Amino acid sequence: MLVWERPEPANRPAPAPLSRELIVRTAVELADEAGLEAVSLRKIAAALDVGPMRLYGYIDTKDELLDLMVDAVHAEVHPSGDGWRAVLTSLAEATRQAVHRHEWFADLIGGRPQLGPNALARGEAVMAALDGVDVDMIMPVVTAVDAYVIGAVRREIAERRAERATGMDQRQWQATFGPYLVRMFATGRFPALETVVRDAAHLDADETFRIGLGFLLDGIGAGIGAGAG
Repeated sequence: MLVWERPEPANRPAPAPLSRELIVRTAVELADEAGLEAVSLRKIAAALDVGPMRLYGYIDTKDELLDLMVDAVHAEVHPSGDGWRAVLTSLAEATRQAVHRHEWFADLIGGRPQLGPNALARGEAVMAALDGVDVDMIMPVVTAVDAYVIGAVRREIAERRAERATGMDQRQWQATFGPYLVRMFATGRFPALETVVRDAAHLDADETFRIGLGFLLDGIGAGIGAGAG
């Protein structure tokens, strides 16, 4: 029986009441503070001041815990709006915001089964917004948006982690590597790249995400037809 359907043990009185929800909330807090490497049943038990073996009545494996943590974050994603484009935009933006609140989520999103009640509710809201679209096109559309969001947020989180690891912000990076690029451009081998680096607007992450999402949704609109929403 999957963890979503398995009953919890009977609750025990204070001083150490326990529930699956409390365990997952504690795991999320540990991951928010120090990453997934900080999450283990032993550390969760210590944070809750209970014996580690008590947790096994609620969660059997680390994989179950990760699935529950992912579904807890899905509870923060509430797609809304009128029409498929508004709902898919809301889905993408809300998912990105959730990743920025929970950096570890970038490591798990797309890689865990989306079978929990919150993930199913998210999926239901999106599917309902696509009512009227050819049923055979719905999953490719949702998959395309998910793939864009996952790729974008993983890149953003990787850049954030690299900045922390190196201690260099964008300006410091440019000061360090800019002279190298100037020398490479001077060879004349990269004229198109040089034009973009020198002349194109340097958009921030929010603008880059919004524009890229707009391109994708324009393509989806053309593919499913204007009459679909």
